[in-house]
Amino acid sequence: MAFIDLLAASPAWFTACTLLLGLLVGSFLNVVVYRLPIMMQRDWQAQAREVLELPAEPTERFDLLLPHSRCPHCAHRIRAWENIPLLGWLLLRGRCSACRAPIGMRYPLVELACGLLSGYIAWHFGFSWQTAALLPLTWGLLAMSLIDADHQLLPDVLVLPLLWLGLIVNQWSLFASPAAALWGAVAGYLSLWSLYWLFKLVTGKEGMGYGDFKLLALIGAWGGWQALPLTILLSSLVGAVLGLLLLRLRGADHGTPIPFGPYLAIAGWIALLWGETITAGYLRIAGMG
Repeated sequence: MAFIDLLAASPAWFTACTLLLGLLVGSFLNVVVYRLPIMMQRDWQAQAREVLELPAEPTERFDLLLPHSRCPHCAHRIRAWENIPLLGWLLLRGRCSACRAPIGMRYPLVELACGLLSGYIAWHFGFSWQTAALLPLTWGLLAMSLIDADHQLLPDVLVLPLLWLGLIVNQWSLFASPAAALWGAVAGYLSLWSLYWLFKLVTGKEGMGYGDFKLLALIGAWGGWQALPLTILLSSLVGAVLGLLLLRLRGADHGTPIPFGPYLAIAGWIALLWGETITAGYLRIAGMG
């Protein structure tokens, strides 16, 4: 209890400890982002073989725990000290200790981002239930964004539990009233669902995936329906600018699909933390406040 009392009494200690926790979680998120899509693909293939009455293919265990992390170039098993967030990468100078192949910058950057975001939440909300609730949401949104950027996929196993968690924590009006959270989830899903079908009827093409509907419903469940207009506006603006920039950098044509999930996640996180401040500032500038 003395340690808990210290965290509650010292914002600096609480922020520092939460930042360190975020670094550790970021290391695990790297595993989730890489392995979860593969696990889902294997599960789909197993289900397809079962439906087709084909014999199951023997495969080694592959989940978030096993097999142990290895170098993709030489299969060197990553030792415990090499897996220390940020520090391990720095000590190795960004290279495998066995074959000296480069280790991608993405791994330490994900750990750093997770640590900084976690520390900021602890500093912003202090030792509170809001911090306890927002940390898993932030970690989940980060993992979803990376998976969607890689595979254009928003896994239900991440989205749906966090959607339900948002409805649960708002039973105590942590971020929105229970009614606002419920209707936020409904409006979030239906708004993009309606836009999807309108776009498909007009163009005959699919403009987004069902995962985006669920993700906006998740944001509505956390921030209430009031968070949705700002989320949609910010995600559309950021998505348009960054999407065009990425297309230019990659030399792709305008028909190349761009994942919308990361922009929704970023915009929803911003709306949840600063939505009221941004809206009030806009109304003041517009002369309506």
